Amino acid sequence: MNHAAPLPPRRRVLVLGSTGSIGTSALKVWREMPERMEIVGLAANQSVETLVRQALETGVRHAAFTDEQAAAKARALLPPDVTIHEGAQGLVDLVRATGADLVLIAIVGVGGLAPALAAIEDGRHLAVASKEILVMAGEAVMEAARRRGVHVLPVDSEHNAIFQCLEGRGAGEVRRLLLTASGGPFRTL
Repeated sequence: MNHAAPLPPRRRVLVLGSTGSIGTSALKVWREMPERMEIVGLAANQSVETLVRQALETGVRHAAFTDEQAAAKARALLPPDVTIHEGAQGLVDLVRATGADLVLIAIVGVGGLAPALAAIEDGRHLAVASKEILVMAGEAVMEAARRRGVHVLPVDSEHNAIFQCLEGRGAGEVRRLLLTASGGPFRTL
């Protein structure tokens, strides 16, 4: 059953992990195409100064920090009309508060799973840069997305390349996929 709305011409985007490399790249795209997207929320772990700058630039009314001390610091720096959500639950609350059309999950590790599932439950489309979500719970995430009619788009370059190669093909046409590991914990091996 299709419950998700189609993506509008000007997308309302929530960026979870806005202070990291993928999040800052997403904001760079927004700066170049403000007519195509509106940033409606930002989230980070501890990078208070960076997120505060981003929030003031984008004019968001909602932000989140998984680190509660960072959330307290941000509250002192942001205007009172910006709601700061905190902790792991704060990411889920942020998803629900923003009404985003598209949620970019660019959080390292498994911290993006709960907000991803909340976004799917609410019929929000996902752009996933955190491969841990799909490695850990890919079958459940994709099944929930299918049930809700939500698109799950890969953002990471390797995942996007695979997505593009497989687009329009049935599972029976693929014999196997070989994935290599690089970066992260594999950099020092």
